[in-house]
Amino acid sequence: MNDRALRNIVVGMGGKNDGFVREDHFVITVASEIMAILCLAADIKDLKERLSKVVVAYNYAGEPVTAGDLQAVGAMAALLKDAMKPNLIQTLEHTPALVHGGPFANIAHGCNSVRATRAALKMADYCITEAGFGADLGAEKFFDIKCNMAGLKPDAAVLVATVRALKYNGGVAKADLNQENLEALHKGIVNLEKHMENLQRYGVPVVVTLNAFVSDTEKELEFVRQFCESRGCAFALSRVWEKGGEGGIELAEKVLETLEQKESHFRVLYKNDLSLREKIEKVAGEIYGAGGVTFTPTALRQMKNLEKLGYGSFPVCMAKNPYSLSDDPALLGRPVGFEISVRELYVSAGAGFVVVLTGAVMTMPGLPKEPAACRIDVDDEGKITGLF
Repeated sequence: MNDRALRNIVVGMGGKNDGFVREDHFVITVASEIMAILCLAADIKDLKERLSKVVVAYNYAGEPVTAGDLQAVGAMAALLKDAMKPNLIQTLEHTPALVHGGPFANIAHGCNSVRATRAALKMADYCITEAGFGADLGAEKFFDIKCNMAGLKPDAAVLVATVRALKYNGGVAKADLNQENLEALHKGIVNLEKHMENLQRYGVPVVVTLNAFVSDTEKELEFVRQFCESRGCAFALSRVWEKGGEGGIELAEKVLETLEQKESHFRVLYKNDLSLREKIEKVAGEIYGAGGVTFTPTALRQMKNLEKLGYGSFPVCMAKNPYSLSDDPALLGRPVGFEISVRELYVSAGAGFVVVLTGAVMTMPGLPKEPAACRIDVDDEGKITGLF
């Protein structure tokens, strides 16, 4: 279910009829191209067109071999036929929600399905959708991949933060995050500032909300409020953690107020006709704040080949750790002058983007030191415990 050994494997062992011996690897489902295709396909016809473009191999001439070449599209589409339907669920407070698709934003494009978003836009006066992780990952990919492909134009963006995370970025150990520390908050809030600037770069009005916890103090909350409002961003507290839906009213009202008072001038970060290198450098420089980008010889070779094969006009899906604006998870706050290291590029031709692996990020994560599975059990009466 989650085996680190699957990151690098050798297949095709045996005789001639067992295929070619080669190195291969698995990726976690949420990073797979099929997940991306499911989320970006507009309808069954588009789904099949995208599936037909999936590159499964290269022949001896270096030309891509696709799922369409293997006549696998119909069978693949049959497996995904029902998965294409958005899932309508309800929250604990009986609010309807569409939950459909699940690509991670650190190693994939991080957005729910285009079909679910379009359905929600038809069903309600206001549609709110989530992009995973920070504005350096989920938001960038939501704007530059999903909105770019689907022709969506968001009216505003809500940036969610916590006092605890900001103090952590200010150098406070996890064990001490419950203690008031305005000095650390002052140091760490530059991380939030960068995310605010990133969203403003796309021309959308920004609402910053703190997901408030009981350990937060009034001084800390007020400091963040003043910081955000002084930089042209609306601010609201979200007390959903403590009060459920009632705790989200202030945020909802602030979003409505922002939509009524401010106009969106949404624009993507880059044009598709830029080279892959220019797109990567634009994301690294303008969104991450990097001083430069270094490419391994392998990455340079792959980039040249992908452009030669006609994939240079694709947007880039940057795979980067979610813990830092850089590709080094230990570099907290708002680092400057660092370099992003690109080690590998590969195309997800059906999804319509080029995946760029940076630093030591992995598309097949392993379990933590203490997996959640260790706490799960079933008692003598068949009741499952330890899930939460």
